[in-house]
Amino acid sequence: MQLQHKDILDIASLSVAEIELILDTSVQMREISSRPIKKVPTLRGKTVVHFFYEPSTRTKTSFDVAAKRLSADSLSLSKSTSSLVKGETLVDTARNLDAMAPDAIVIRHSSAGAPHLIARHVRCGVINAGDGRHAHPTQALLDMLTVRQHKGRLDGLRIAIIGDITHSRVARSNCEGFTKMGSEVVLCGPPTMIPKGIEAYGVSVTGDVDEAIAGADVVMLLRIQKERQQAGLFPSEREYARVYGVNRRRLEKARSDVLIMHPGPINRGVELAPDVADGPFSVILDQVTNGVAVRMALLLLVAGGTRHENQD
Repeated sequence: MQLQHKDILDIASLSVAEIELILDTSVQMREISSRPIKKVPTLRGKTVVHFFYEPSTRTKTSFDVAAKRLSADSLSLSKSTSSLVKGETLVDTARNLDAMAPDAIVIRHSSAGAPHLIARHVRCGVINAGDGRHAHPTQALLDMLTVRQHKGRLDGLRIAIIGDITHSRVARSNCEGFTKMGSEVVLCGPPTMIPKGIEAYGVSVTGDVDEAIAGADVVMLLRIQKERQQAGLFPSEREYARVYGVNRRRLEKARSDVLIMHPGPINRGVELAPDVADGPFSVILDQVTNGVAVRMALLLLVAGGTRHENQD
């Protein structure tokens, strides 16, 4: 089994078999990170470019760690250190990078579709590390890996995603991923933060947090993305925490072995009570650990040449 495309741009373009391939490969990569010497020569001689147009902690760092653990040469480029500040277009920047013959470009960009645009103009593989409100496929993959690790399966599970759905690329990718793998997904948040037509993803929507949590196998919280939204979408953070915040009392309605997840960064005391974030049901740090494994798997599958020869 190989990837059928040279790029990882979104979850929608991945088949169930490809998702399973990535998750299975990630399990193998996770084992490498548990060794005393966390390094293998698998991508020796390969070059990975990390191009992050937006700030990032977990995603950027984990991609960098992933490349190093596979022995790839990696370099980082940001908007402020590139010729974009001099007026160079994104496509010209990508073409110049491609002329240096990298094996993969990992890009995060504030504009939806930017990775897709770059992928059409470069020969190397492109991995989307988050584009605007559109997609965050690697986050969805690490979330699916984390759930499968703890639950042993993805099909038949009830996944509650609570928070700022409108501005969340994580929510969109997880809706596509979990429903594709057979999970039931229910979304919850203020009406001003639920996009119209989101039900087209095959999910259900409720404005009642207790209803969303009831019987949930997984409760995933999303932060309020102030940097992407206009003011006035909710009265105050205090009011949001009262109505939509998840605490121990609310979790009593979920399954006894519920998983608490969050893509980070956490606004403690707003979407998630600190004792829940750090409590026995939390697998938030497991998500971070699995983020390295998933990104190692993707670099291997994209930069390592293990994809279909007749690429798009």
